[in-house]
Amino acid sequence: MKKSGGAADKKRVRRSSGAVANATRDLNSDTPPRKQDAKKDVFQLFAEKVRDHKDLVSRWAVLQETRVEYFRGKDFVSFLKNHSEVKDILELNNNLEVEEIANTLLSKNLLVRCDRVVKTVRPGKKKLSTWPAHLEIFPDQVFSENDAFFAWAFVKRRPLWQTLLSLSWPVLTLAICMFPVYPHRCKLLILYSCAGLLLLILSLLSLRATVFGVLYIILGKRVWFFPNILAEEATLGELFRFWPNKDEEERPKWTTRLFYALVAVLVILLLRHHAPDEAARARYQKRMSNIIDEVLEWSPSLALSGMMEKQPTVINTTEPNNFTGSGKTDSEKEPRVDDEGGETILKQHRDEEMKNMEDTNQHQHQDHI
Repeated sequence: MKKSGGAADKKRVRRSSGAVANATRDLNSDTPPRKQDAKKDVFQLFAEKVRDHKDLVSRWAVLQETRVEYFRGKDFVSFLKNHSEVKDILELNNNLEVEEIANTLLSKNLLVRCDRVVKTVRPGKKKLSTWPAHLEIFPDQVFSENDAFFAWAFVKRRPLWQTLLSLSWPVLTLAICMFPVYPHRCKLLILYSCAGLLLLILSLLSLRATVFGVLYIILGKRVWFFPNILAEEATLGELFRFWPNKDEEERPKWTTRLFYALVAVLVILLLRHHAPDEAARARYQKRMSNIIDEVLEWSPSLALSGMMEKQPTVINTTEPNNFTGSGKTDSEKEPRVDDEGGETILKQHRDEEMKNMEDTNQHQHQDHI
């Protein structure tokens, strides 16, 4: 019995020692990935810091049906030269060269090297576009400073205000659906605010097109103020950029400018000749004002009361009928004016009464004779 007990103790000791050895091995095997994760986190933080920095010039483009933010290789080199303090995030790797840092980002799939889709100069231009709108993946994923583009391959962290803004969209949708039950003053405020914003946008686009047309015809230059206001890939900051881009295209010929000038004059003359007269303008304005008044003055209580008034009145047969022809009130003699054709009905009713009176007077005159 003792021998069997001693053998069992030895087995337990061996198992415990084996477990300790396995645990130590697991700890030793876990340490390199943690160091690697720490290095990955360092380069991830570096990439996020560089991407959020305002001095690194970047644009948005379409890469395989996906909108990406990208920058040029030479801009990345100049950025790190002017802002060497950003390298402090890399800790032990802060002495690396710019090319080594970029290649590390490429190897960790934080960056993707891209190339322009259109590689030939378009007709009428002197050189390729500085910031192409469509990109494709470059086969050799190595950093280069000359005519190389690099797109960020990680999802940018959204700030708090964007999250709150995305949560407010359902509330805004519900508020739009509840517009008919708003008070009259709120309806007026919303109507005039939307109309003023729409008028501002149309005025801005018209002024922008007018300035472009005048400068194009007179000076032969293409100047678009607010150049990104109609761009789909522009960010919010680029959307309201006022100063136009540099004109990289060739100057148009004087015959082309003269042709467009004649077309503009012809369009203006046609619009002036076929402009609506004052009576038509008044009709359109009255019709539009009537539609707006119907939308603003609608309310559930008025709608329900109108439906109740349209229902036929029920006469109690137990009460004596005192409604005789001579005892009718003026409101019963004349029809109610509830719609747009009420004035016509009232006029016809009065004409019939006049005819009846004339027939009665004529019969009385014949009886007297």
